[in-house]
Amino acid sequence: MAKRLILCNCSGTQDIDREALEQATGLACSQVHSGLCTTQLDRAAEEIAAGDAVICCRQEQRIFEEIAAETEAPEPAFADLRDRAGWSDDPRPKLPKMAALMAEATLPMPAEKTLDVVSEGLCLVIGASDVAVDAARKLAPMLGVTVLLTDEAEPPETRDFDVIRGHLRRAEGALGQFRLQIDALQQVDPAGRGPLTWGPPRDGATTDCDVILDLTGGTPMFPAPQKREGYLRADPGSLPAVADAILQASQLIGTFEKPLYVAMEPLICAHSRAEKTGCTKCLDICPTGAITPAGDHVSIDPMICAGCGACAARCPSGAITYDAPPPDAMFRRIHTLASAYRKAGGAAPRLLVCDRAFGTEMIQLAARHGRGLPADVIPLEVDVLSGFGHAEMLAALASGFADVTILLAPTTERDALDREVPLARAIAGEDSIALLDVNDPDAMCEALYGAGEPPAPVAEPVLPMGSRRQVARLSAKAVNEPDAVLPLPEDAPYGAVLVDTDACTLCLSCVSLCPSGALVDNPDMPQLRFQEDACLQCGLCANVCPEDAITYEPRLNLADTALTQVVLHEEEPFACIECGALFGVKSTVERITEKLAGKHSMFANETAARMIQMCDNCRVKAQFRAQDNPFAGGERPQVRTTEDYFSKRRDH
Repeated sequence: MAKRLILCNCSGTQDIDREALEQATGLACSQVHSGLCTTQLDRAAEEIAAGDAVICCRQEQRIFEEIAAETEAPEPAFADLRDRAGWSDDPRPKLPKMAALMAEATLPMPAEKTLDVVSEGLCLVIGASDVAVDAARKLAPMLGVTVLLTDEAEPPETRDFDVIRGHLRRAEGALGQFRLQIDALQQVDPAGRGPLTWGPPRDGATTDCDVILDLTGGTPMFPAPQKREGYLRADPGSLPAVADAILQASQLIGTFEKPLYVAMEPLICAHSRAEKTGCTKCLDICPTGAITPAGDHVSIDPMICAGCGACAARCPSGAITYDAPPPDAMFRRIHTLASAYRKAGGAAPRLLVCDRAFGTEMIQLAARHGRGLPADVIPLEVDVLSGFGHAEMLAALASGFADVTILLAPTTERDALDREVPLARAIAGEDSIALLDVNDPDAMCEALYGAGEPPAPVAEPVLPMGSRRQVARLSAKAVNEPDAVLPLPEDAPYGAVLVDTDACTLCLSCVSLCPSGALVDNPDMPQLRFQEDACLQCGLCANVCPEDAITYEPRLNLADTALTQVVLHEEEPFACIECGALFGVKSTVERITEKLAGKHSMFANETAARMIQMCDNCRVKAQFRAQDNPFAGGERPQVRTTEDYFSKRRDH
């Protein structure tokens, strides 16, 4: 059953053309109501009961969900036409933008992948006795509490929870699976009369828990502590902060769904080969420490990963992809917004990328109290801005957006964006990508309205399909001249391999370790061949080259020659002096002959020296015919049987 749009002009404060919207979206629309969330609740109930309703306002979502629950009707979907389009001082038509927003809102999206996490409520409270013991008393009725005291206080006169003293040496894990190592651990000795005392200290103690409440006020136990689920930290000098942390800890018992944010394909990871390190971009940028080396590839701990998406944005090979939702879903959203805007009569849309918390609130405040968004600015809400990389930016431009503006939030992690934005600008032009770092809705509106005339969008938009790397190349071709060669920043994942032919000996070590197959050999002659489109600029070939003959040129070659193999270095093969078969490199064989013949004990005589210039087959034959043939041996001893042993015993 097709979706039905439930329209409301919010007491006449916005203009909605029902027939035009119905024609532009191809979806059935209700009559335009004026007070669905106030005076027309009965009409809202009727519309929801009809099923497949999409209510075009999100402000009173709670009320409409309660109506659906009370009437046992299907829960409606929601889309925001009012704040994002209807409430705007821009006199230009709003229909193209409304059509784009509705087309995107009705796209089917893949279900979220999750992992069940079980917390049995074992809580470790860490801190000085004056704060930690009081927090433990509050939590003890709800959780299984152990207090780790960090000062020299005597044991408290209570056995409602366990108390230990020691120095925390190491902590790892996340909600439901923390593991800690403690030195100088002392447990309470409850025996005897008088005050409780501490037992003898011991090092290397380990303990497990589900939740950690850190009230030390010192250095956090984990990188990006606010992202480590199950790890709660509060300033011990702030009573409200401690109270909030205690309340949060009391809720962390039961089974929780942990989203699986990223997908990993180890086979195409370019981290390492043969114990030589190549790409470390994901390791360098992960804020939580969820990514660790694991041989030739990296490993991602899904329990620690907080879903910032920076690793996926920076991964040159596509071994790591953001999976909540996957890249193709994001590309589909972008393309749908641009194509629906054009089909409804719009010409040059602009994309405003924002997060679902800060960005959405800024748009709502700007709509209610300010000028609202311009009619040609289409907001795209994403879960994390740091995962919106150069491929997504280029896909937006290639889909028909005139430019892309990313609205930063105060909590936005800039590490990935600070690298991805310059890369996207180098490919698409400086004026095509902008970062907007404002905290005031009016300042946001002023920047968007005063941005001037945007660049002209591409004349022939393309459909972004394939991997992020493929989409980036396809989009770059759409926004540039067909055969352009674009210089890129130093850490770009595209570029050429340059070989010093005077230093290269064609040992082909680089070929054997290239993770993407960009460097290949020719089985018929000494050649080093290169396919530029496949090169990740990961650094492995340069790191493994024994002659230091390899350097890089970051660039994006849009010509078709980048998709084919070109010869970087070749030499004349050497002809075997016995059979004439071609093998090896002539210059290398001659150099080895010059260095070893008559100068090394193994090649002191002419016969041995000639073997350097023979192919494998002829060398074996020559060794077999030589006087000191290593394959020669004495006469084989006769096989002795059981009867031989018995005969010998009888003879004796």
